[in-house]
Order: sequence, then C-alpha cells, then structure tokens
Amino acid sequence: MAISLPKTFLSINHQLDNHHVLPSEKCCPVSFSDQKSHLGRTKSMEFATRPPRVPRVLSKTSESLSSIINELEKERKAKEEDIAAGKEEERRVADVWTEIHGQDDWVGMNANWIGYVAVSNDEISKSLGRRDITIAWRGTVTRLEWIADLMDFLKPISSNKIPCPDSTVKVESGFLDLYTDKDENCRFCKFSAREQILTEVKRLLEMYQDEEISINITGHSLGSALAILSAYDIVETGVNVLKDSRAVPVSVFSFSAPRVGNVRFKERIETLGVKVLRVVNVHDIVPKSPGLFFNENVSPMLMKLAEGLPWSYSHVEVELALDHKNSPFLKQTGDLTCAHNLEAHLHLLDGYHGRSHRFVLASGRDPALVNKASDFLKDHYLVPPYWRQDENKGMVRNNDGRWMQPERPKLDDHPEDIHHHLKQLGLASEH
Repeated sequence: MAISLPKTFLSINHQLDNHHVLPSEKCCPVSFSDQKSHLGRTKSMEFATRPPRVPRVLSKTSESLSSIINELEKERKAKEEDIAAGKEEERRVADVWTEIHGQDDWVGMNANWIGYVAVSNDEISKSLGRRDITIAWRGTVTRLEWIADLMDFLKPISSNKIPCPDSTVKVESGFLDLYTDKDENCRFCKFSAREQILTEVKRLLEMYQDEEISINITGHSLGSALAILSAYDIVETGVNVLKDSRAVPVSVFSFSAPRVGNVRFKERIETLGVKVLRVVNVHDIVPKSPGLFFNENVSPMLMKLAEGLPWSYSHVEVELALDHKNSPFLKQTGDLTCAHNLEAHLHLLDGYHGRSHRFVLASGRDPALVNKASDFLKDHYLVPPYWRQDENKGMVRNNDGRWMQPERPKLDDHPEDIHHHLKQLGLASEH
C-alpha cells in the first residue's frame, strides 16, 4: 500500500524513466570488508522495491495553503500557454544532472535496487561444510524510504498477504509496504521484493537440495528490518523446507536494526527458530526506535497494558552492543550519523574481543574505510572525510580519446522462470 497524503496536496505522475533507475552492472557477493570476498558467485540476483509515492509541494511558509494552491495553479496554466505558443525553455544537461543520476528521488523514481541474493561456489562451500545462500539488503538511501521508516504504526503482518496464524502478530507498516508493494506497470518492480526473494531462494534450494544448505540474511538500518522480515517470511511460508522434509536453518546478522514488530512478532519469529544477531552501537538512536516509550525495556506489566497500542514494539533475539568510544581510532563527535554508519559498525566489530577486553583490530580491516562516507576518524590519521566518490563523475574515455558517458547496461527485468516458482509458492494468482 502506497503512502497517502491529504488531497489538498498536488499529485504528480510517476513514470519509469531510463534516467532514473541505475542499477550497477555487476552484483558482488556479500562481503563485510574490502578484502577478498568469502562468497563466490555462481549467480547473484539483484532485486528492486517500489518506493511509496508521495507528492512534492514547493511552498512559502508565509502564505496560506489556499493561496499556495492558487499560485501553483496559475503557474501551471501559464506554463501550458507557453508550451502551446512554443515558448518552452530548453532544458540543459547542467539543470537536470541530478535527475539523470536519480538523485532527485521525490519524482520520477519508480524502482530502486535494494539488495541481492548470492550463493557460495564449490570452493567456499567445501571450506564451510555447506552451501550458503546469502541475502543482503542495503540501508535507507532515498528520501521516500526515510518516509517509510517514519511510518511507525503497527499493522497485522497478514494484512499484506504474508501468512500468519496469529492476527495479533504485527510489524511496522512502512517496512511491510516496502517489502510487499509492487507496480505491474514498472519493468523492474512488477514483482514485489518479497516475491523476488522467495522465488530465488526456492530456485536455489531446488538446485542444491542434495547438499547441506544454510540461509544467511544481512542488512543495515532499513535493510536490517527487511532482513528480519524476509527471514520470518521464508520460514513461515515453509520455503526453507526441502522435499525430504529437512528444514534449512535461517539466520540473520543485522547492523543497526530498528525494532520491527510487536512482542507477538518477537515470540512468533523465535518460535519458528529464526536466529538473529543484532549488532548495534550503543550511541546509535536508530535501534532505540520505533517504540520509544513502549518497548522490551519497560516493565512486563506496562507492556501488557500497552500491547494493543500501535506503537508498542519489541526487539527480537540477541543483541551485541558495541561502543565507538572504545575505539582509539574514532573521535568524539556529536554527529548522530557517525554512530549509525555501517563502516563504523564493521570497524567496531573487528576490534571487539569481549566486554572486558581491549580494543584490537583482528582482521586487518583498514580503518580508513570508516571515513568512506563520514567524518569519524581522528584527524592525525590523515584520512579525508567522505572520500569515496565516482571517478570523473562516471565519465569514461572512448577509443578516440574523448570523454563521454558510458553505455547503459542492458538489464534483464526478472528471471524467466519466476512465474513457475510463484505458482509453486501459491502466489501466481496475484499476477
């Protein structure tokens, strides 16, 4: 279900434009360092979500809503008259550069790559002792996803056609909508992220059904919430059960995860046997929300009284609490985004050896990665803040030595056999 705003706002037409959806050409297996990855890639499938739709309204705070609407209506009519008279101003590349690269995500963005599925190759599977399927979800990127993050009222998980025998099992509505929403008119999101995940996991389990298999799901921030939600879905729907009745174990490694559902959801996911390890920074505010007032930290009696409220949340499973003040590499800062940064979490995890042990980096992970998208390292390490950027803004040199935009990769929208697996899962009737 898309986000709706009052009818007094102006609506906009969302259309898929090749300028707006820019998935990467290659999909890399999950890796939490810039060293050689631990998962080989036989096939990775990127999946997309359809963001909720919200209108953009430009307004002047000194004017009333009615005057704003009247002014915008006059501007619209004037522009239509200019177009009819052939006076429309020519758009320049410099004026639409951010739009071309999908940065103006209030409009024109129908789909957005949000994760992928990878499977270990034979060499890594031998060292692990099993074939591992990994699902990775990214964190919040677009402004529309931030709005979904803030839709913090609970709704029954079964209301979006995810099976659940208990109608009191509820999750945050924004997370649920991102996971299940779709647009059949969009090339990349005519199947929901849920359908893309379930069908690909189903396909891989059938391919490797004679082996020992595991399913690991990971994500950061919003991606952590979707990781927990998809783990629940895989087990609740029985996708992880093989033909010989073996149940493939499903685990979640989340980073800076917000609360996802109510106490009934916590109890249900634990009953299903889903294992979750939540890695958090104690100074990060995201894991403390939603459910700022009614959560697992208040008295059981108060939680019982607040059970029916749409803002009563509970974290799931086990928490690994880290503290960035224990790292000698990081400076003291009031920037809340630093405490939430994924690279900072991975840095803290690398140096963690127990609550009473000294912080010592163990894997050789480069501390400079912390400043890739933040300003968190101490200045004497001489690592510039926010150092990661696209080389030459994506421009490349052709054979004639001229600089140009590279050819856009031609991407497949969805696997050809997705309908077959949807039918097996009983989801084909939705298409």
